Amino acid sequence: MRMFDRRTLLVGAAAVGAFATVRSAYVFAQAAAGPFKLDPLPYAADKNEPHIDKMTMEIHHGRHHAAYVNNLNAAAKDNALLGEKPLHELLANLNSVPDSIRTLVRNNGGGHANHTMFWQVMGGSGGEPTGAVADAIKTSFGDLAKLQDQFNAAGGRVFGSGWVFVTADKSGKLALVSKPNQDTPIMDGQMVLFGNDVWEHAYYLKYQNRRPDYLKAWWNVVNWNEVNKRLAAAKEGKLTI
Repeated sequence: MRMFDRRTLLVGAAAVGAFATVRSAYVFAQAAAGPFKLDPLPYAADKNEPHIDKMTMEIHHGRHHAAYVNNLNAAAKDNALLGEKPLHELLANLNSVPDSIRTLVRNNGGGHANHTMFWQVMGGSGGEPTGAVADAIKTSFGDLAKLQDQFNAAGGRVFGSGWVFVTADKSGKLALVSKPNQDTPIMDGQMVLFGNDVWEHAYYLKYQNRRPDYLKAWWNVVNWNEVNKRLAAAKEGKLTI
């Protein structure tokens, strides 16, 4: 009985220690200094439940997204260029980035831009869009159901890790684009209206390998009010990240 108690105590202590280590890394990741900033989530981490669980949101934002920001800030210490230009300009002109850090900027800058957008367009209650976005979806895709079918299919076809996006131009016309890894349509001179992350870390804790289920559920947390704001900015040519 004593051995059992001692073993339980040791296991418990190890778990507490592991949690403390992870928690410390989480806090440190958010605290890294430099020209690039990790904004806090614009809502509580459990806001998207039950469709996206709190732990996934915390890990995704506080560790994955934070890592992209930290990597950019580390590179900026020896490359002043990274702190002199806005992120969207760096991504739209990758050929102007020195060869030695171009891949780093592509991967981590793309990840920073994609995730900054991602948090903004969630935290809502889904449903049918209203206003200009509703009109744009009808004009470009027919209706929301048709957009969702095409969007989900494109997300399901992404091999490995990547994103599926809806882009918008200054006329308000929408288009569907998928990208591998952390690439973004910004790199092609396009404006991102909204998009969904299909890297496994975005959904694996809840959905495991069931990416199609995640893609369908994600529509329940889209914030159409924010998407409308982004569309307005796109029409003015002011939508950056």
